[in-house]
Amino acid sequence: MLNGITVHPDCRHFRGDIPCRPNKEHGYQCAGCPVYAPIQQRILIIKLGAIGDVIRTTPLLRRLRQEYPNSKITWLTLTPAILPQGQIDEVLKLDLPSVLHLQQREFDLLFNLDKDKEACAMLDSIRATQKFGYQLHPRHGVAWPVGELANHKYLTGVFDELSQQNQKPYVQEIFELCGYEFRGEEYVFDTHEDQGYDWSQLPTSHPRIGLNTGCGDRWTTRLWSDEKWITLIGQLQQAGYAPVLLGGAAEDERNQRLHAATGAAYLGTFPLPQFINLMHQMDGIVTQVTMAMHISIALRKPTILMNNIFNPYEFDLYGRGQIVQPNKQCVCFYRGTCKLGGPGCMEELPAEKVFEAVRASVAIS
Repeated sequence: MLNGITVHPDCRHFRGDIPCRPNKEHGYQCAGCPVYAPIQQRILIIKLGAIGDVIRTTPLLRRLRQEYPNSKITWLTLTPAILPQGQIDEVLKLDLPSVLHLQQREFDLLFNLDKDKEACAMLDSIRATQKFGYQLHPRHGVAWPVGELANHKYLTGVFDELSQQNQKPYVQEIFELCGYEFRGEEYVFDTHEDQGYDWSQLPTSHPRIGLNTGCGDRWTTRLWSDEKWITLIGQLQQAGYAPVLLGGAAEDERNQRLHAATGAAYLGTFPLPQFINLMHQMDGIVTQVTMAMHISIALRKPTILMNNIFNPYEFDLYGRGQIVQPNKQCVCFYRGTCKLGGPGCMEELPAEKVFEAVRASVAIS
């Protein structure tokens, strides 16, 4: 009671600094509130970035909501805009105010899924009954597993040989690190369909195949040449598909060239929410291992994944699409250059192989 007025700071709706939504929309106060929802567990997830890794951690939300339906889930990240509304009660961006705020709270469960030193330091400095994931080694200041559950994922991240031998998808590893069995839980993701974007310039008479032509600038051995893209586009068009070029500012020049050479649709570059919704308009996606791959899987699109430098077991396409790889073994595991020199093994991936994967994954009605 505050000045004789009942206040429930343990309610999922309670904000503390501004009126809660039930109060704002219906005039409810805590005393006798019909939607009072007392929190039974307080859960904190620390997953900072990159964007793709944040996206592919969201299946964990489904299990947590199943196990703890009356919990309050807080997520600390560097990319709050990518996280979906509804399943997460509180999204915080990693900055000084959030750090100071979290260090004064108590949680029942704390999951740190990043080896970044700042993420590990956060796990160490926040009070929680149970902690999972990674902490700082108290003497050496490096990331270190919290208990045996984190050992497998930790070791595959620090030794290339173990990473290459691993046969567990990333999502399964994350679930096991948190003490759960992975049961095929899908991503939790926002399509941004409610924004009403105008896609009237997209082709409408054939299945749309999105072609994400870039891969970022960290491991450029993933890139495919213009010649290969042009060949694939021609094969898709001849078979009755409608190729749509996708990418950001780094891919704009390439996509303009491919558009001019083939007539494949290219609408330009867009802010991330609009780009996500553009991908949602596709019937299938061809992409390298990059952010667009994670978005495609999250959108439940048949995904044709062109992989050359990562362990293919790492990726779970949920039975939609195929992983296609070069016809010769690559010697560029997590590398920006091929150890054998030359243009890299991605050029040994024939356009015909990618085309056949598209045809097997996306039917032409």
